[in-house]
This record gives sequence, C-alpha cells and structure tokens, in this order.
Amino acid sequence: MTGVSEGSGFLAVDSGGSGLRAVVGTAERGPLARRESSEPVRTGERGIDPEHFMARLVPLVRALTAEAGAVPLTSVVVGATGLASLGDGLRAELPGALAREWGVRRVALAADAVTAYVGALGPRPGAVIAGGTGLIAIGTDLTGWRRADGWGHLLGDCGGGAWIGRAGLEAALRAHDGREGGSAGLLACAEEVFGPVAGLPGALYPRPDRPAVLASFAPRVAACADEDPVAAGILRAAARHMADSAAAVCPSGGASHIAVTGGLFKLGEPLLGPLDEELKRRLPQVQPVPAEGDPLHGSVRMAAELSSGSLMLPSDGTMLSVTTRSGD
Repeated sequence: MTGVSEGSGFLAVDSGGSGLRAVVGTAERGPLARRESSEPVRTGERGIDPEHFMARLVPLVRALTAEAGAVPLTSVVVGATGLASLGDGLRAELPGALAREWGVRRVALAADAVTAYVGALGPRPGAVIAGGTGLIAIGTDLTGWRRADGWGHLLGDCGGGAWIGRAGLEAALRAHDGREGGSAGLLACAEEVFGPVAGLPGALYPRPDRPAVLASFAPRVAACADEDPVAAGILRAAARHMADSAAAVCPSGGASHIAVTGGLFKLGEPLLGPLDEELKRRLPQVQPVPAEGDPLHGSVRMAAELSSGSLMLPSDGTMLSVTTRSGD
C-alpha cells in the first residue's frame, strides 16, 4: 500500500511480557500494516526503560512504514504492561523521543488494562476482567478509572492462571501427604508434568518465571474439573475472586456492560460456566457481552481516535496520560 498521503497517521503499540506488537494506519483507512517483535522491553531501577523501548520500536516502525507507505505519524498510543507502577521513566521521556524520531505531536500512554478495556468494550461504561498469568479488573463510568487486583502472584492476581495453577499443585501435594482436600487426579497430572512432587519446591522456587510455570498447570486443573470435585472447586473459587474484582470496579447506576479478555479464558466452560453464574449473582444489572478485540485492538481504536481529534476517555495520572506538543 504505497503512496498513502493522509495527513494524520497513527502508530498503535502493545508492549508486554512477550514483546512488542505495533500497527500503523490512518483514521480514514484504518490499520495498514502490522508487525511484532518477540523481545520484551527491559525494566530497571526507573521501571520500563524508555531507551530500550525506542531501540525495539524504531526498526519495527521502519518496517511498518515501508509496508504501509508514506504515512506521517502524528499520533501514537502505547499500551504497556506495568505502566501504572513502572511507567515514570516512560511518561517522562517517551513523548519527546517520539517527537524527535517521527515528529509525533500527540502521545497517549495507557496501562495494558486500559487498552484491554477499550479493545473489549470500546468507549462505553462497564467493566472488563483481563486474565492471563495474572488477573486484573478495570472499570469506568467514562469520568474516571477503577482497578482491582493485578497485584502480582505473591500478593494477589486472585483467580488468574498462576493462582489456579498454584491451587492445583497445592491439592496435588495434599494428596501426596494424605491431607484432606487433596486430589489424586491432580497429583497424577503434576507428576506427569513436573516429575515426583517432592521435588517441586526445589524445581519451582528458584525460577524467575515462576508465575508462568504455575500458570502452565492451570489447563490441567480445567481438564480435570469434569471428573474431579477438587479441581472443579478451584475453578469455582477462581470465578468468585474474578466476580469480586469485577464488582469492585463496575460503575453503579445506569446501563453498563462486562466482558472478559485474555488467554486465561481459553480454559473454556470449566471456568466460564462458574464465572457466568458468579457474575449473574454479584452483578445482575450488568449485561455480559463478548469481547470485541484484544489490547492491541484497543490501542488501534484509541490511536485512530487520537489522530482525528482527542480521546473520549478519562485521563488518569497512571492509567492513561495524554501529551500534546505545540504545533497542533
């Protein structure tokens, strides 16, 4: 698609633990090219490293503009994992770096929970449960944002993949010990995956990717749920935690919607069935709807809107910040 001449091109970015995904497009024609890089952006003492972010992004954008044509980038939206707590350096330096590199005038930096929300529901009031290795719920009445959980596998992420996997392995160890609440089925699964469970602490505790390893056992818990009441009980408890978080962020009064998004929900009916029951019990006035898209889709939506005007979403110091440079 060469020769594109619209005056307001956008760049939409999704930055997470698996790397960068980016889209170049225009408000008039939508997305024109998409690329991804498998190397994630580093974090250090200042949080997300803005120099490393740009080092990963620049070659990606060069490839995108070579494919999409001469698209002048006036607006950028970056959705980043960890932005709320680790984004000070990115917020301070990235708008200037983008202006120097491509002449970008408008930059929106959003927590990945915000882009997940916009990807799933768009600019309407409601709540979204985003589940993967971790878990967070985010809601808005379009005047402000509320979040619940997302505190990591040691302090929260209740009901997320690592939480489910850890609970399944605990039930396996209970069965190994002969304690109440154990599951012989989960013990067999754990030994099939990890070997003798007596060696689990030594194999698991030193690993830097411990949350991902725990989450890798969640599909085994779901697979056992039809035949194993302990496994089914773990998924029911996970659903209760998710509903608790959703209830904490869902706007009160007026019509609102709720959606779920993220790889965790590929576990299917063993998790979605109990979650549907819990949401109906806790939030009977809220309409469940399918997620329209993923966090990158949310970044694209926001970038297209930003390139043609201003975002119709509430700004927030940590969840969503918009910088506009002179020259608009």
